[in-house]
Amino acid sequence: MRLCEASLILDPDMLSIRKIGVLSRTYRNLKRYQQILAILFKYGFGDLLELLRIDQYVEVGLQMISRKQRVRVERLSKPQGLRMALEELGPTYIKLGQVLSTRPDLVPIEFITELSKLQDKVPPFPFRSVKKIVEEELKQPLEAFFDLFDEKPLASASIGQVHRARLKGGDEVAVKIQRPGIQKIIEVDLEIMLHLATLMERHVEEMALHRPVKIVEEFARTLENEIDYGIEVANTERFALNFLDDPHVYIPKVFRDVSTSRVLTAEFVEGIKVSEIDRLDEAGLSRKLITDRGADALLKQIFDHGFFQADPHPGNIFVLPNNVICLIDFGMVGAVNRKTRENFVDLIDSVVNKDAARTAEVLLNLTLWDKEPDLRSFETDVSDFMMKHLYKPLKDIEIGKLLHQLLELASRHRLRIPPDIFFMMKALTTVEGVARMLDPDFDMITKAKPFIKRIMLARFNPQRIADDMIRMAVGMAQFIEQFPKDMLEITRLIRQQKLTLNIDHRGLEKMRVTQDQTSNRISFSIIIAALLIGSALIVISKTPPFFFGISLIGIIGFLAAAIMGIWLLVAILRKGRL
Repeated sequence: MRLCEASLILDPDMLSIRKIGVLSRTYRNLKRYQQILAILFKYGFGDLLELLRIDQYVEVGLQMISRKQRVRVERLSKPQGLRMALEELGPTYIKLGQVLSTRPDLVPIEFITELSKLQDKVPPFPFRSVKKIVEEELKQPLEAFFDLFDEKPLASASIGQVHRARLKGGDEVAVKIQRPGIQKIIEVDLEIMLHLATLMERHVEEMALHRPVKIVEEFARTLENEIDYGIEVANTERFALNFLDDPHVYIPKVFRDVSTSRVLTAEFVEGIKVSEIDRLDEAGLSRKLITDRGADALLKQIFDHGFFQADPHPGNIFVLPNNVICLIDFGMVGAVNRKTRENFVDLIDSVVNKDAARTAEVLLNLTLWDKEPDLRSFETDVSDFMMKHLYKPLKDIEIGKLLHQLLELASRHRLRIPPDIFFMMKALTTVEGVARMLDPDFDMITKAKPFIKRIMLARFNPQRIADDMIRMAVGMAQFIEQFPKDMLEITRLIRQQKLTLNIDHRGLEKMRVTQDQTSNRISFSIIIAALLIGSALIVISKTPPFFFGISLIGIIGFLAAAIMGIWLLVAILRKGRL
């Protein structure tokens, strides 16, 4: 197998992508590559694979994939086909789909909804592997740390699985163990994934717009965090510190002395999942109080701490006695700075107050774009959006759905939502959905009003204003001090003729290729015309030798012109343009 430019390297302690120009030639990689190509072809991506010209790079190409393997996909949309293909491709690709479902800055919005349906269902691995990994990581026998270790897992996922155990000190714990060989599996899949992404950017202009290589690189960084349980330990401890003085929220303790990058040991909590409504009622717990405290916990994370659980689905939220909210699983978190929180608050405030112009302005501040959209058209669409969705009682407005619809509107104008903003929207949407399941009358906007008001008023805090003025003054002083030095340096470079102007031509490569093709065709046409004219003159002048009374040189010239003319015509027709 050959690789054109890029590949992936797996370090012992971390996962990262490097440009090293070689792809391992192993039977395992070849076999996996063939499997991936076959599944993509099966779900309707054959045309894309042919555009990638894989046969030029990989010895196992499309010729090894039978067209009989294609399933009937005429009724499937592209997003549906991609989801089904990822599910069949296995854990690494399922994880890719789940990551992409949170990244509207990387993939179109129509794919986000479909990819969010992906489920991470993987059979558990045997206990002997669990025991081996734990003992390798802790460098002692299992019995040295645990009095009891349940061989049957509580849960199993693509990265790892969880077992219940009891420490020597008597603490009941949940131990998460990384799946054996997962790093090697990820390495192979990412090598192939990066290769395909590189070919997409090179050969498919429409796909290049979505920057597939960047998507794979971002995915590798996300997996880097997921397969290092030490990061989750740090996240859990930070959450525990943030809620230290809140008696209504409980964060399980983590045990660092029996945790490593591949093993995570945390306190086992006997609670009721927030989605188990019947059990909550049987235990005499208050749905309204649970709803209020759960929403309050999320709003504190977003607006007060700027550090929040990015995936607060019902399986990660438990209820303890006295209606205490217990949060678990902090592998995926979001972090936002003060400025982003303030912009997000401005967005919610402008939407609730039906201010279309301000909403459009704030959305532009929050999003990324390659080309600034038409502001008048954008404001018109925002105004239409508000007319359709906002003229009803506030208690009937679901803020999560509202923000998601606003996201779709922004996507239509080629505005990309950064991951931190999308994580906030997703967290709000998820918690609001759980809250309305517990309490149908719950109003997230009313609940969020005190947080929004507090952040808006904080801008006028005298200490905040003084700090901003001092920061601005320090920045201005640094500029005034540095500016003359920079001007002197520029003058010196000009005097020494060392100052150069580099112009980066972007998007002109296709134009250059087209111009080259046009020039070549014109030159070819001139040569053909010259051959025709020259041959005609030779025939008229009756230049020997003759063939059936016609100049043989002239005949050869006409034949050469005909062959070249047919060649040129075929080349033009192959491009699909005359």
